[in-house]
Amino acid sequence: MTQLSSAQLVRHCAGCNEERLFEQFHAEPASCPDVPDGDCQEWACVVCGDALFIGLPAPAYIRSGSIPEASRAA
Repeated sequence: MTQLSSAQLVRHCAGCNEERLFEQFHAEPASCPDVPDGDCQEWACVVCGDALFIGLPAPAYIRSGSIPEASRAA
């Protein structure tokens, strides 16, 4: 069994169409310039370079209690 570091994981790669090893772009803690806390969410396939974003926040949905005018007319 291969020991992976905290900056490596195995996931399905769409580019390779197989399970592949992915590594974090900015593996050092608090080193990612793209996010305020520095925790990098970008991972790249070590074979083909396809990227994954892991750990993004869930989208917020806005609920409306009324139906828009255009929808009522139809």
